Amino acid sequence: MKATKNIRWWIIATIFLATTINYIDRQALSVAAPVIREDLNLSNEQYSWIVSSFLLAYTIMQIISGRLIDVLGTKKGFSIAIVWWSIANMLHAFGSGMLSLGIFRFLLGIGEAGNYPAAMKAISEWFPKEERSKAVGIVNMGPGLGAIIAPPLLAWLIISFGWKMAFVVTGALGFFWLLLWRWIYYEPEQHPKISKEELKLIQGKKELEQTKEKLPWVHYFRYKEVWGLALARFVSDGAFYFFVFWLPSWLADEKGFSLTEIGMFAWIPFLFSDIGSFVGGWTGEKLISKGFSLNASRKWVLWVGAILVVPVLGCLYVESPYIAITLISISLFATQFKQSSLFTLPIDVFSKKDAASVWGITGSAGSFGAMLFTPIIGWLVDTISYSPVFVIVAFLHIISALLIMVFIPRIQPIFNNK
Repeated sequence: MKATKNIRWWIIATIFLATTINYIDRQALSVAAPVIREDLNLSNEQYSWIVSSFLLAYTIMQIISGRLIDVLGTKKGFSIAIVWWSIANMLHAFGSGMLSLGIFRFLLGIGEAGNYPAAMKAISEWFPKEERSKAVGIVNMGPGLGAIIAPPLLAWLIISFGWKMAFVVTGALGFFWLLLWRWIYYEPEQHPKISKEELKLIQGKKELEQTKEKLPWVHYFRYKEVWGLALARFVSDGAFYFFVFWLPSWLADEKGFSLTEIGMFAWIPFLFSDIGSFVGGWTGEKLISKGFSLNASRKWVLWVGAILVVPVLGCLYVESPYIAITLISISLFATQFKQSSLFTLPIDVFSKKDAASVWGITGSAGSFGAMLFTPIIGWLVDTISYSPVFVIVAFLHIISALLIMVFIPRIQPIFNNK
């Protein structure tokens, strides 16, 4: 069979597509929220508990799915995850109140939790460290693209066919992706279309990792690096989820946007988040190629991104919704610029055998933090306003960067020095 040049980049494009679908399905509820809340007579606090049910499942299952993917393998594990979450998303069409939507949201969280552990394991299998930040940056553009596509797509589906059909259509996307995944993904050594040159590049760059035995699961918690990564995700993930789950409601409640206007404008900040993810990954790779150490390049990207999130505070002082959208766009660019570095650290520090498990632990910490933050958002919005939420969001990423500095003073592969 004829080899395909740079097959690893075709694989990362396929994973990027899965992550895009993941976030279209995830954001379907937030775009439909103004309509569903009115149709089912739900308060902001009730809506926040529905969102939290997703995050509860996501928190629990990232640890479990990370371990399962390490055991089952990337191809099979990713396949099971996307089938599960696609069916769960379609079940939302049968939602009739807070309880049923909460249950379906919980089921969605179980399946969607497998996406990132599988993606990070694939990157650890297919990419040398010099290319990993770019690969992670590309995958991490998926949430932004999903959030770009979701508002206009969902608004059109809801206006044309009703909110229930919107969940059926978006849920069906995963089954089309599954056909592509089953065809394209194998480990490098078994891939029928990999060239000898590409296989040599991948294997030659990972000799040290191949000498490392897989850690027993409980042993991960003995490493301060795991605690640092988990705490950094715990405090920062909720900031991004605020915009994923609440931006359409904020535009409707505070700026008077109709569903049509939400479809026209709510995608713009996520376009900038996509750009930030790619630029962050590219910057990390470029700094290494210019002679920066792994430690210096990752932390430079972390701090620049964390600081550039702060201008989102300007949303509290501007009347124009378009200026506010601009400030949120800058914030989401900076968020994903930073996260392209933070998300790469588990596969920088741990071996490919441990990548999905470590990612699962840190991802669970992130979604747990977001789960705790979400009902607080609902309570603050119902009792005070969105203002304190924006203040909190502005500084969470700086705290996240500080935690990395404290727990991981020097970023380097753990199997080289422990």
